[in-house]
Amino acid sequence: MSVRNAILGLLAHRPRHGYELHDAFEAMVGGEQNWDIKPAQVYSTLNRLEQSGLVIEDGVAQDGGPEKRIYMVTDAGLAELRQWFNEPSLSDRRRDEFFLKLMLSLVVADGDPRRLIYTQRAGLYRELHALTAQRSQVNPASQLAYILLLDQAIMHLEADLRWLEMIEARLDEISRQPIPEPAERPRGRPPVDGNR
Repeated sequence: MSVRNAILGLLAHRPRHGYELHDAFEAMVGGEQNWDIKPAQVYSTLNRLEQSGLVIEDGVAQDGGPEKRIYMVTDAGLAELRQWFNEPSLSDRRRDEFFLKLMLSLVVADGDPRRLIYTQRAGLYRELHALTAQRSQVNPASQLAYILLLDQAIMHLEADLRWLEMIEARLDEISRQPIPEPAERPRGRPPVDGNR
């Protein structure tokens, strides 16, 4: 949903063709190392937005190469963009791959939850180091928005590292508890109603 709405926002800023949208999106998020979006995704999203009446073709440009369709946002597209702006952006942090690995490592014969925590911590520190180095190269006079994005990512990594410390401190307690199991369902066919 966010790529779709980002394209609407970029077109609300000014009409553009597909490759301009791709490049503008990547520039906004600090490059493909932060959010890799393929040109094909931009074009397929534009196609769906056009079919939904949220963007329209505004003309064709040709700079010595192939024709480029220029798009602009419609009133309906602006309304959808406003609605997106008025909604909170929530992520479901409960869908965590590491958590699944940890729970399964507690019950699988070859599982080693302490090793898993160590591996995860090392990976988070590598990512934290890379982001911190990336942040130190950014010019705050001209790229403050990108610094804010990197700061958010750094803070999330720091929170994940604190969470790992909490897990490690309580690992023995967690290990003594059974893994959650689903409630048993009755087997067989449901009883037949006597009125039939």
